[in-house]
Amino acid sequence: MPSTDIDLAIQTTDLRKTYGSEVALDSVSLSIPTGTVYGFLGPNGAGKTTTMRLLTGLTQPTSGSVRVCGVDVADRRALAPHVGYLPEEPPLYDEFSAREQLEYVADLRDIPRATARERIDEYLDAFDLTDDADKRIDAYSKGMRQKTAFVQSVLHDPDVLFLDEPTSGLDPRAARTIRESISDFADAGTTVFLSTHILPVVEAVADEVGVLFDGRLVAEGTPSEVQSRAATDGDGSLEDAFLAVTSETDAGAGREKA
Repeated sequence: MPSTDIDLAIQTTDLRKTYGSEVALDSVSLSIPTGTVYGFLGPNGAGKTTTMRLLTGLTQPTSGSVRVCGVDVADRRALAPHVGYLPEEPPLYDEFSAREQLEYVADLRDIPRATARERIDEYLDAFDLTDDADKRIDAYSKGMRQKTAFVQSVLHDPDVLFLDEPTSGLDPRAARTIRESISDFADAGTTVFLSTHILPVVEAVADEVGVLFDGRLVAEGTPSEVQSRAATDGDGSLEDAFLAVTSETDAGAGREKA
C-alpha cells in the first residue's frame, strides 16, 4: 500500500538548489515513510551535504518544497523539536567536557534538568563515555568526539535523525556502536536519514537506498532492489550497484526506480 502524506517523515518535491550558474541539486523528490532508515549514497560532490542542509532547514531551496514531519522546513522554530542533525564536522566546544557539552545542548533544547541529567547519564554509559565524561573534549579521540556528537544529536529524542558520515574515520569498535545505535533508534520508530560513502554500513542498517549523482537521484529502492542493478556485471553487491548507476552515460536523465 502506498504511503499517504501523513505517513511520510520526509517529503520533497522537485527540490532544486543553485549557486549562481552552478546546479548543486536538480529536481530531487523524496517520499520517506516514518520509521525508515534511508541510506543516501553518492560520490564526493554529488550534492549529499547540500541535500542534508536543505532537509534540516539550514539553507533554503532555489525551488521545490521540503516537509519533515509535516512541517515546512522554512519554519525552523516548528521544525527544531522534530529533528536531530549530526554533521560531518560536529559542533563541539573543546574547552567543555562531554557532560558540560550535553548539559549545554539540553538547556538549548529546553529539556527539563532532571530529565536531561537522566538521559545524559544513560547515554554516557551506553557509549562508554562515563569514565571520561568530565575530561575536556580537546583530549578526546575522534571516536569519543563522534560518540559525544551523536548523543548530542539525539538527546531531545527527535522524530527524524539526520546523520552525515557518522562513522567516517572511526575505529571498528566506535563505528559498531554508532551502527547499532542507528538500528536501535529505528526499531523505536525514529526515521534515520543516513548519508555516507561507507557502503557496508548502509547494507547493514538501511531499509531504503537512494543514489545521488551530479545532483540528481539516479536510483532508489530497497538495498536488494538497487543491488539487482549490478547482478549481471558483478556479484550483485551494493558496491557494484553504486558503481554501475554512477557510471552510466545517461545518469543525468532523472530518477530511475530500481
